[in-house]
Amino acid sequence: MKSLIIYASRHHGNTEKLVRNLASRYDITLVNADKVDDIDFDGYDLIGFASGLDFGRFYPSVTDIAAKLPAGKAVYAVYTCARDNAAYGSQIEEIALSNGCRYLGKFGCKGYNTYGPLRLIGGMNKRHPDVNDLENLCTFYQSVLDAK
Repeated sequence: MKSLIIYASRHHGNTEKLVRNLASRYDITLVNADKVDDIDFDGYDLIGFASGLDFGRFYPSVTDIAAKLPAGKAVYAVYTCARDNAAYGSQIEEIALSNGCRYLGKFGCKGYNTYGPLRLIGGMNKRHPDVNDLENLCTFYQSVLDAK
């Protein structure tokens, strides 16, 4: 099975750290959404969309590509955030389902954040994503593979 993750990681590289670690353990092709406009989804059975969150939403470069998903693909979401919220990741679910894709779930974890006034106090979630976050993502990904 061929797997692809389309990601954007802008603030501190939190999301990129997650997906690069995952790709080092599994056979996954990574594509930075900020460096491409279009993706050829042919040949990929499993597609992940990963992003840091900007006011609770995935970066537009990721969702714009997700909107081009062809029907029949298996899809999941990965995100890093300052504070978790059950609604995070729902954009990808909505896009996947509206495009006739199978949505397999989402994984989110804290990421180091120095946005706005947080930089004055050194930020929050220092050292995140950490080893536990990386392992939890691998566990999640294995569950996605098992569900596929």
